[in-house]
Amino acid sequence: MNRAAKTATVAWLITAVYYFYQYTLRSAPAVMMPQLSDAFGVTAAGVASMAGLFYYGYSPFSLVAGVTMDRLGPRRVVPLGAAVMGLGALLFASGNGTAASVGRLLQGAGGVFALVGAAYIATTNFPASRAATLIGATQMFGMAGGSAGQFVVGPIIAAGLPWSRFWIVMGVAGLMISALLFFLLPEPAKRDRDDDWMKAAASGLGTVFRNPQSILCGMIAGLLFIPTTIFDMIWGVRYLQEARGLEYATAVLRSASVPFGWIIGCPLLGFISDRLGRRKPVIVVSAAALFACLLWILYGPADVFPPYVLGVTAGVASGSAMLPYTIIKEANPPHLSGSATGVVNFLNFTFSALLGPVFGWILTAAAGGGGTMTLTHYQTAFQPLLYGVGLAILLTLLLKETGQAVRPPAPAVVDYTS
Repeated sequence: MNRAAKTATVAWLITAVYYFYQYTLRSAPAVMMPQLSDAFGVTAAGVASMAGLFYYGYSPFSLVAGVTMDRLGPRRVVPLGAAVMGLGALLFASGNGTAASVGRLLQGAGGVFALVGAAYIATTNFPASRAATLIGATQMFGMAGGSAGQFVVGPIIAAGLPWSRFWIVMGVAGLMISALLFFLLPEPAKRDRDDDWMKAAASGLGTVFRNPQSILCGMIAGLLFIPTTIFDMIWGVRYLQEARGLEYATAVLRSASVPFGWIIGCPLLGFISDRLGRRKPVIVVSAAALFACLLWILYGPADVFPPYVLGVTAGVASGSAMLPYTIIKEANPPHLSGSATGVVNFLNFTFSALLGPVFGWILTAAAGGGGTMTLTHYQTAFQPLLYGVGLAILLTLLLKETGQAVRPPAPAVVDYTS
């Protein structure tokens, strides 16, 4: 491995660790909803809405992250994102509802630079034949953080650690990660000065948005991601407690099995896609498996399958939501790599930002305004997830295949001087 490859590998690993941290904070509220409800004086649906503010920061700043990554490079923007996220965690620890809401927005706005940065480094420094594998591996780090946000944080909170102290520690950790990123990420290559870079950035975003394949990628990713971001990471623990009668500790472990499945599925499905040289078949088959898992989780009898099997399988299958991140880069000009990631991330998490409160409202309405939710209430609220996954399969059929197997070979260069 030459020096440039080693530098790129180190840069990608550091940014992926930051993504692990981001996902830990994203998923942590799911295991402390009773504590947060008491601290802020709101219902469980109110806590879910507050936690969902993460996506209101994450979604629009995806575009900012993509553009600045193309124009400035990771070294100049990724550490700033980590610092903003750390500040957001400290504000969330204040116990003040307004400050916590602002803090959650900042967590999302700063957190988006982790995925966009890691994906940018992976796709601009490594061969295209490894793109899906590396983006899947990036998401593996994120979902390891998502699993830790439930699997590790849940028992810690249950053991008596005050919720506010957890957020203080994580806020300080974010500032430390920011400093580490600043000193360890390599300087970007020098670029020609562009006095009208904002116009160029807007033009780049326009190019990506006008491509119908970009819109399809964002919709497919969003529809496949919602079962994780909303159902599991916000309502998963409560669903297992109230609808399936599990104890808190068991519910936390079962819920954490979904992001654990992503740890396996994201790099595995990316690797399979790269080996096949195709993207669409992997998405379709995985989405069909996710549909079957959700159907059983919501409507199937309990204890038919061994513990964690459904959660892990659903997580593995929903890892296909990362393949549109590869497709959108292959369907757009190479110099717009960061902007393409920003656009698919924006479209993806706009679904979570807009639909998160809707699912909470439907669930509350089904339960008659609050109180303990039953299995029927959860089925009513989350049945649309099945329609969404089915729609994702249909939209995938409309995508143009971009894998290596269908790309035309590079034209041969003829030497006319000989």
